[in-house]
Amino acid sequence: MTVADDVTLNVAPDEAASLRRIVWSSVIGTAVEWYDFLIYGTATALVFNKVFFAAGNPTLATIAAFGTYAVGFLARPLGAAIFGHYGDRVGRKAMLAITIMVMGIGTFLIGLLPTYQQIGIAAPLLLIGLRFLQGIGLGGEWGGAVLMVVENCPTHRRGLLGSMVQVGNPIGNLAAIGMFALVASLPESDFMAYGWRIPFLISILLVGVGLYIRLNMEETAAFRQVQAKKDVAKLPLVEIFTHHRRPFFTAVGLKISEIAYASIGGVFVMSYATASLGLPRAVVLNGAFAASLVALLAIPLFGWLSDLIGRKTMFYASCLFSALFAFPLFWLLDTRDPTIVVCTIVVAITFGQMVMFGIGAPWYSELFSARLRYSGASLGFQVGAALSGGLTPLIAASLMAWSGGATWPVSLLLIVCAAITATATTFAPEMANKELT
Repeated sequence: MTVADDVTLNVAPDEAASLRRIVWSSVIGTAVEWYDFLIYGTATALVFNKVFFAAGNPTLATIAAFGTYAVGFLARPLGAAIFGHYGDRVGRKAMLAITIMVMGIGTFLIGLLPTYQQIGIAAPLLLIGLRFLQGIGLGGEWGGAVLMVVENCPTHRRGLLGSMVQVGNPIGNLAAIGMFALVASLPESDFMAYGWRIPFLISILLVGVGLYIRLNMEETAAFRQVQAKKDVAKLPLVEIFTHHRRPFFTAVGLKISEIAYASIGGVFVMSYATASLGLPRAVVLNGAFAASLVALLAIPLFGWLSDLIGRKTMFYASCLFSALFAFPLFWLLDTRDPTIVVCTIVVAITFGQMVMFGIGAPWYSELFSARLRYSGASLGFQVGAALSGGLTPLIAASLMAWSGGATWPVSLLLIVCAAITATATTFAPEMANKELT
C-alpha cells in the first residue's frame, strides 16, 4: 500500500496510514504464529517418526507421527471457542497478545523435548501435549488477526486487504522451511541429534517481536461500537448455535477442501516423496519453498479478484481445480523428476489451497455480525480445519497402508472434500462489495 492507494481506498491519507499499520502488524504477527505451527508439520514428515516413536514398522511410526500432527488441528476449535468468547466480550487486541505467547511457549518447549530413546513413552505423550497447546494458540489467534483488518478496511477492498492477513502463512512457511533447509544441510547424525531442534528454539525470539507489535495495535472500531451500544454478547457460542447455525456450518464446509489440499500438498507429500518414492528431502522442501514464494503474490491477487468477480466464483473455480487435479497430482509426483515434483507441489498448493485460503479470511468474517464475529468466524474456520486438515494426512497414510501403497484412495478423498466445499459455496451468500452487518 502506497500513497497512491489512499485514493484507491477512498480514505483520507491519515486513515490510509493507520490502515497500512494495521494490515502489516497483522501480517507480521500472523507470520510468527504460522511459523510456530508449520515447523511442526515439516518436522512431522522428516523427523518425528524417527525420534519420538519406537523403532520398528516405519509405516506405523509415520501414521503415529501424523496422529500427533492431527492433535494440533483438533485443539484449534477449542482455542477458537475460548478466545472467540473473550474476543467478542473483551476485545480483539487482548486475545492476540495472549495467543502469541501460548503458541510461542508450546513451540519452544518442543525443541527441548527428550526423545523416545531417552524417556520412552513419555516422549510422544509430552509431544502431544505441546502440540495441543500450539493448536489452542493458533485456534484463537487467526480470527482476531483477520478481524483487526476486516473491521477497519473499506468495503470495496475487504477481499484484498482481508486476504493480506493470510500472507502471514507463506511468510511463516518460508521461514520454517528455510530454517529446516539450513539445519538439514548438517550431517544426518547431527541433524537427527540436535539440528531439528534449532527451528523450534529460535521461535522464542520471533514471539518477542510479534508480541511487541500486537501490544501497540488499537482495538477495532466495530468492537468499540458494540461496546458503546452495550450490545456485547453474553454467550457468543450459545447464540451462534441457537440462531446462527447456517452461517457456522457454511463456514465449516468452505474450509474442507482448502485445508485438505494444504495437508496433502504441504505435509503428506513430504512423507510420500521421501519414504515411498525415495526422493531427497531437498526436493520436497524446494517445492514447498517455491509454493510459499508464489503464494506471497497469489494470495493478494486472489483477494483482489474476489472484490471484482465475487467470492463464490473464485471458490467454485478452486473446487473444480481441486477435483480435476486429484489424480494427476500423484501421477506427476510418481515421475520422480525433481523439476516436475517441485512444479506439481506449487500448482497443487497455489490453486488447491491458496485461492480459498486467501479469500476465506474476509468471507468467513462477513458471514457474522460484529457482536458474534470473532467466535463465529474463528470456530467455523477451525472446526473445518480440524475435520479436514488435521485428519487428512492421517487418513491418507492409513488409506495407502490399506491399499498396499496405492494413491487412488487419497485422490478420491480430495475429490470428496472438493464436493463438500462446492456445496457450502452454493449456500454461502455473496458478500463482495456489501457492507458488514
